[in-house]
Amino acid sequence: MKNKTYWIIAILTISIISIAYSYTKFVPDKKLSAMDCAEIPNASDASLFKPTIENKNRPPANKTPKGMVWIPGGEFSMGSNVEDESLCSIKGVTKDAAPIHQVYVDGFYMDQTEVTNEQFEAFVNATGYVTLAEIKPTHEEYPDAPLENLVAGSAVFSPTPADVNLNNYMQWWTYIKGADWRHPEGDGSSIEGREKYPVVQISFDDAAAYAKWAGKRLPTEAEWEFAARGGKSGQLYAWGNTLKPKGKFQANIYQGHFPVEKGDTGEDGYIGIAPTAKFEPNSYGLYDIGGNVWEWTNDWYTADYYTVISEKGKVTRNPQGPESSYDPGEPNLPKKVQRGGSFLCTDQYCTRYMVGTRGKGDYKSPANHIGFRCVQ
Repeated sequence: MKNKTYWIIAILTISIISIAYSYTKFVPDKKLSAMDCAEIPNASDASLFKPTIENKNRPPANKTPKGMVWIPGGEFSMGSNVEDESLCSIKGVTKDAAPIHQVYVDGFYMDQTEVTNEQFEAFVNATGYVTLAEIKPTHEEYPDAPLENLVAGSAVFSPTPADVNLNNYMQWWTYIKGADWRHPEGDGSSIEGREKYPVVQISFDDAAAYAKWAGKRLPTEAEWEFAARGGKSGQLYAWGNTLKPKGKFQANIYQGHFPVEKGDTGEDGYIGIAPTAKFEPNSYGLYDIGGNVWEWTNDWYTADYYTVISEKGKVTRNPQGPESSYDPGEPNLPKKVQRGGSFLCTDQYCTRYMVGTRGKGDYKSPANHIGFRCVQ
């Protein structure tokens, strides 16, 4: 059984879920909530955030593609000065989102919501496209794996039966046979009745293929952050500096005891994934720009990219990300940047629904909390 489990993990290369999870964590002695922790960015660095300067020219409203909104573009301060990966946890692990630096992006259209199951189904019906999770791994890819372990499937969040130390995310992720976009949690699960939910179990290549078919593309990381900030500067979240303004959640995230079975209390109205557009949009009209599912961007991930471009000492125009990927923690896994956090983000472990922070994932590895939205 141990050998079988090893090869299932090898096939999965589950460090994809490394989106913020590749760091060692611990369980605090006292279980605090985000409301108990500092929610204001480091005041000493506040001056590093300059006002956003939006472009003035806008296309006619009747030219806006269906389901999209106009993002004016302009110059803004990109990055984060928050020191914690989770608001109640250890310092320093968001350093890949520093330093704060000036960026300019041209205007563009962006999907109001994450791409839904019904939208992705239309693409598949029109093209016959087969996603990565639906393809059986080959013996050539994994020559030492037992043949019985070479099965199509993907990563699924699997709550633990009891408390665990948060230093090993493999404890709550499982490679599930038959898990794909039609069956997000594996055989027996379905998207029936979930037409308006975000499509998940999508690899980067799957997302890029949909975007091309739709006459769109995936956003750059800079475009995504400009859009998420909604014209505001230096705020902790897409909606402000308070997690629950007027006591109301603004995103589908995890409340409760992570990652134990029935640990998510659903105080925001949802346990697990939610339909799109169930929370207030940001200032540009974008829904679920924080929480619900992680969103692929087009940029390769490197931990020092912000340092490299900021050292040039000038405003970076329309950055496209580095030419290749390098994550010091997992140097052999090419990763793309993911943004926005998911329904599994929790103040106990990962709060990367904070607007300036970054996620990352193996571009070939889907999971049931990863989706995307497009731009044009």
